[in-house]
Amino acid sequence: MRRADRLFQIVQHLRARRLTTAAQLSSWLEVSQRTVYRDIRDLSLSGVPVEGEAGVGYRIDRAYDLTPLMFTHDEVEAVVVGLRMAEAFAGPSLRSAARMALDKVALALPQQRRLEIEQSQLYAPTFHLDPALGDRVEMLRQSIASRRKLDVAYRDKKNQETRRVLRPLGLYFWGTGWSLAAWCESRKGFRSFWLHKMAACQMLETTFEVEQDKSLAEFLRSVGATS
Repeated sequence: MRRADRLFQIVQHLRARRLTTAAQLSSWLEVSQRTVYRDIRDLSLSGVPVEGEAGVGYRIDRAYDLTPLMFTHDEVEAVVVGLRMAEAFAGPSLRSAARMALDKVALALPQQRRLEIEQSQLYAPTFHLDPALGDRVEMLRQSIASRRKLDVAYRDKKNQETRRVLRPLGLYFWGTGWSLAAWCESRKGFRSFWLHKMAACQMLETTFEVEQDKSLAEFLRSVGATS
């Protein structure tokens, strides 16, 4: 990687997060921490408003910007395929947002590079997908955001239908399907539910408060402990 490209990436990483450590930058950029410290110093000397200190972390105010968007060719393709996958597999709201986001990326690129988006040959076909799945993803997104419980009819491993009341925590896309991470009030524990195995799913008026022992962070910790 050219040093100019690395410096640009450091600026983008520092703008994207509240605080970023030299160790994180070293890992992401595959250089030594000593190199990161030198790059941070040089950015500061060149007028980039880097805040922070070694051992604590660094940040750059998001109001600071570089023009124009200097995506590499591979980064353009990554954005295109990611947004096309969101358009294909997410719900109606994200589908529309993905289309708008792709248009904004095209407008932000220098005019001579906009053809790279149109010429990308990475696609996410939708003809084989059940439209109802997108509607379910959208409903589950809303239930997670509003912290509303779910009443779910779910087919278990024996294809027997069970009724569950869930606290929805997060959605995961596995390439071949979506799963819901949840606290199951019926079983008093964390569970994962494949969306395609839900015979029915209804968002209830009942809301819930986030509790540490029933949170997504605790779900991930428990999954990691058993993997």
